Formats: sequence, C-alpha cells, structure tokens
Amino acid sequence: MEVLHEHLHVGDVCPDCHAGKLYDLNRPAQLLSFAGSAPIQGELYACQRLRCGSCGIVFTAQASQKVRAGKHDPSVGSMIALLRYGSGFPFHRLQRLQEALGIPLPASVQWKLVQRKATLLLPVYERLITEAAQGQLIHVDDTTVRILTEVQVRPFPDEPQEQPPAQSQRKGSVTTGLVSRTGKATVVLYRSGSRYAGENLKELLSRREPEAGTPIQMSDGLNRNRAPDVPVLRASCNAHCRRRFVELIDSFPKECGTVLQAFSKVYRAEGQCRKRALDPRQRLQHHQRHSAPVMEKLRAWANDQIDQQQVEPNSTLGKAIRYMLKRWEELTLFLRVPGAPLDNNIAERILKRAILHRKNSLFYQTPTGAAVGDLYMSLITTCIQNKVDPFDYLNVTEIHADELARDPGAWMPWNYREALSKATAPPAESLA
Repeated sequence: MEVLHEHLHVGDVCPDCHAGKLYDLNRPAQLLSFAGSAPIQGELYACQRLRCGSCGIVFTAQASQKVRAGKHDPSVGSMIALLRYGSGFPFHRLQRLQEALGIPLPASVQWKLVQRKATLLLPVYERLITEAAQGQLIHVDDTTVRILTEVQVRPFPDEPQEQPPAQSQRKGSVTTGLVSRTGKATVVLYRSGSRYAGENLKELLSRREPEAGTPIQMSDGLNRNRAPDVPVLRASCNAHCRRRFVELIDSFPKECGTVLQAFSKVYRAEGQCRKRALDPRQRLQHHQRHSAPVMEKLRAWANDQIDQQQVEPNSTLGKAIRYMLKRWEELTLFLRVPGAPLDNNIAERILKRAILHRKNSLFYQTPTGAAVGDLYMSLITTCIQNKVDPFDYLNVTEIHADELARDPGAWMPWNYREALSKATAPPAESLA
C-alpha cells in the first residue's frame, strides 16, 4: 500500500533549510504490518427474504454472482493443498483449527476439493513428467512411505492402472524423489508406490526423446537406485561416501582425517566454481586442475591400505574404503564430464517434503491418496525450485483449466505467466 506524505509534495521548498526543493527518492521507507486469521476464510451472506401476505410467494435478495456460482473459491483448494502437501498439515488438524475459529471445514470436504483440483491439474502434471524425462542431469533417491491399502485403483478418471513391479511380494512402499535439470528449468517429481528409484527412473526415461542424448544419473551407491537396461552416465554421491568416514572419525582419526581432508579440498574447489559462476566446461577444467591430483592421491592411499593390509578389509574402515574404491569411476565422473555433480544433496533436500508429510500425516489411506499427494508435491516443489509462488500457480491453473487442458506445455510453472497474459478472462461461474 502506497502512503504519501501528509503535507509535503514533490517540488515543495524544504521546510528545514528553506533553500532546496524536495524530490522523490523512488525508494520508499517500508514498514510491515501483520495480522492473524484462519487459513480458510468464510463470509456468511444473510439474504433478505420477503413474502407476499396475499399469495405467499417469497422474494430473496440476490448475492453477488461469484457467491451464487459456487461455495468454494479456487484459492480454498490451493491453500488446503499447500498446507497438506507443502507443509505436512493433516486434514483432521485443519478441521479442528477451523472449527475452533468458527469456520468449519470437514476433512471430507477438504479431500474432495483437493482431489477435484488434482483432476484439473492432471494434464500439466503429465506434461511435467515429459519435460523431466528430457533432462541432462537427473538426481534420484528414495524414502519410505506407508500406504495402508494395497488395492490398486485409478487415481484419476481415464488414467490406466499402475502395473506393479515384478517383485510383487514387496511389503513396503517408497516415495522416490527425482530432480531433473533441463535446459528450461528444474523439474521435481515424486512417485509413491512399490517401485524403487531405479524402476521409477526407467519408467521416466521411457518418455525421453532420442535426440535428448544420454543423461547423467546422480544417486547414492544402492543397487536399487540404478535404472536397469537404461543408458545413463552414472555418478555416485561423494557426500554419501564422505559420511561413511565421518561416522568412523572417533575410532580411526588418522585414516579418516586423510579422507576428509581430501574431500574438503574438492568441495573448496566446487565452492570457488559457484562463487565465480563458471559454466560446465570451465567448472570441469577447474576441477581437473585442482581436484584431480587430490582424488588421485586419495585413490593411491586407499589402494595401499587394502593391498598392503594396513587395514582389515572386513572392518568398518575397510568396508568404507572398499565402498569408495568400488564406485571410484562414478564418484569421479565430475572430473571427466561437464556438468556432472559432486553429490546428491538436492534429492535429499526435496525428499524432506515427503518426510515431513510422513511424520505429520503418518500414512496415505490408499494409492489414490498417494497419487494425489505426488501430484501436488511435484507441482509445489517445482514452483519453489523455480522461484514461483505455488499458491498463485495453483489458483491460476484451476481458473484457466480449459486452456490448460488444450495446451499444458504453455502452463508450466516457469512459463505460465506468459500464457496468463494472453489468456481470456474466465466466466464468473468458473471461479468457484
């Protein structure tokens, strides 16, 4: 809100020195004012009713057209989705809060609103998956999730059932987080079910265009993170490797200190690349100059520890060293391929959203709920990664659902503002 000076204007004589004239700094002093309110606001319209004393006909005052069109504004479903899938706020907890504030909103109504919105957003979600499949660099990782029922149902109308993996005897479920770096933006996807990260990555890359080339896959060293029979350049996480030695520093201070010192030099070189904003080829040259000698020296030291029997191969230290040597080519891909990352930290960070949801909501009741949660978490986190307001995005895409269905690619989180500027105003009845 703009606040003008009470009695002074641009061009007035200075009331202090009476010599100069006032001009606008174009940098207003900013003061913030906060006010609390219920997450979901409601307004009660008491429409007057008049009845004829003779014929008995009743005349009711008309509320605004927006109120008559529907009970829930698109922003209601957007806020519920952000609270539940963006911040881990369960439906029943929001229901109790709304009741306490005098604006009841049952959990069943919340679910209907987010499921309806998810159905409208399905075309843009499918397009998001296709965009992610074209990425030059894809990070993947898993975290556990609990889905109470094992009945496979269609999450959305007209969508085919998900086929379970060959290992149908699996009892547990996981949420896979995939972060795809494309030429346009950073795309984040979540996939919950019995498939592991490697299987979800294989399914994703089945949508990849042949001209997109071979992507870089970054993950930790678990075999289930590998996509079987899919051509990728595999990179392994140096942070995971380093962590194995951090855990043993008290028992083997000298040996672990040697490894940690080497990794500190590599990460110092990575920090210099970021500070100088080097492009992928300049970054590769910088690491080849500063990190390659350090890593080669570390490899020679690790081989000596095993070959000269300076460490018991089956001890905790020996296993950590063998883990590093076994994945050496993948750990050092950043020394040979432009753009190859050092670690998988971004995948672990985006999985914190799924972990937060798990800690607060504990579980999904059905695969349908898990599919809806994956859709919202994918869209919300992609918005955040691309510095887009997720609340605004969820509102706009529902309001323009018809245009979105015709051309989902124009309504991605990173380009929807351009499509919005060309869109026609929706009819009032579509706003509820």
